[in-house]
Amino acid sequence: MPTSSYKRRGTLLAPFDPWNSPLCTCPFKLSLNPYTGCSFHCLYCYATAYIGEKPSTPKRDFEKRLRRELARWDPRIPINMGTSSDPYPPEEAAYGLTRKALEIMIPQGRRILVTTKGTLYATRDLDLVAQGNVAVTPTITMLDPSMSILVEPGAPLPEKRLYAVKAASRAGVPVGVRLDPVIPLVNDDPYMLRELVGRIAEAGAVFIVTSTYKARPDNLARMRRRLGSLGERIYRLYRERGVKVGGYTYLPRRDREELLHPVVKEARRLGLQYAHCREGFTGREWFNAPSCDGTHLIPRRIEPGARGLGSWLG
Repeated sequence: MPTSSYKRRGTLLAPFDPWNSPLCTCPFKLSLNPYTGCSFHCLYCYATAYIGEKPSTPKRDFEKRLRRELARWDPRIPINMGTSSDPYPPEEAAYGLTRKALEIMIPQGRRILVTTKGTLYATRDLDLVAQGNVAVTPTITMLDPSMSILVEPGAPLPEKRLYAVKAASRAGVPVGVRLDPVIPLVNDDPYMLRELVGRIAEAGAVFIVTSTYKARPDNLARMRRRLGSLGERIYRLYRERGVKVGGYTYLPRRDREELLHPVVKEARRLGLQYAHCREGFTGREWFNAPSCDGTHLIPRRIEPGARGLGSWLG
């Protein structure tokens, strides 16, 4: 069935496609978001451009629809949870949609990548995650708790996210970290970035993907409105120096290289795999991993397409 037929309104599983970005290097994969909206309310969120600013809301008939749609897709295709709405918001503790999705997909041998700022993958769902074809790529953008509260107001503090990385890694779950985005004047201090990369490595992650903040009108206005004079400086920087690329406003290439250089240099020094997200940089100086998104980390513990594993979860 043609890919386009899965992009109709209300579809849970659809090919990942960030607005046809000419710089996207992700391998073919499917997106799965159990919730719409996101209660973490990160100022830089790009998804608010099309889903608006609203708390995480569970999707209707999620389990029934997921089972039906999974049957249409080859089980070898990676499924990335959390591409536009975090799969582990506070509401997940009550609704459990992400856990239900894992309970359905893991026994089938589905290849799963979980992208999140939440921590329940390590504190509640480690019994599932550690036994399936699952890798996690949590987002950790900074170490400063006060700035994190301003920029990622609903998300767990950085130390809690680092603790979750350590717990998952010790349980044998492959972990990569998204140090993404690096925002000028917010989390771009080179010393802080190198320290964060070191903490990520100490926690057991083996891969880092990084990128610069790419502005869209709604999130740039939000930064300007909520960060006071700092937000005004960021707004002016992107308005005066920014260039349009694939629906976003980028800083000039030299500026972006300067922002990301401390991350990749420290990752290389520590022996981590590293990549960038939609920057257009080439060469091993900037990209030293089999994939940009971490899908290469997904282990093969269960044969894709497995059936008859109803008792696997105990």
